[in-house]
Amino acid sequence: MPEISRFFGIVIKLHFREHPPAHFHAEYGEHQALVNIHTLTVLHGHLPPRAWGLVAEWAALHQDELLDLWARARRGEDLPRIAPLQ
Repeated sequence: MPEISRFFGIVIKLHFREHPPAHFHAEYGEHQALVNIHTLTVLHGHLPPRAWGLVAEWAALHQDELLDLWARARRGEDLPRIAPLQ
């Protein structure tokens, strides 16, 4: 599963040829969450409130890029990285 971004101890990954709906995986320590790209809501899992706030802020800034990467991943293409939250 390619890592597409990393910031403040949070790792963002996207699976190749993943099942709908469009989503990414966010990991923070032992916590993991699947996040819907369209609605920016957690589909499964949990992140601590501060980590979730950072992930939600980052995802809102990069929503179009995430949707593009989702389409690329579904086609099995290489995935460029997305700038981290600063």
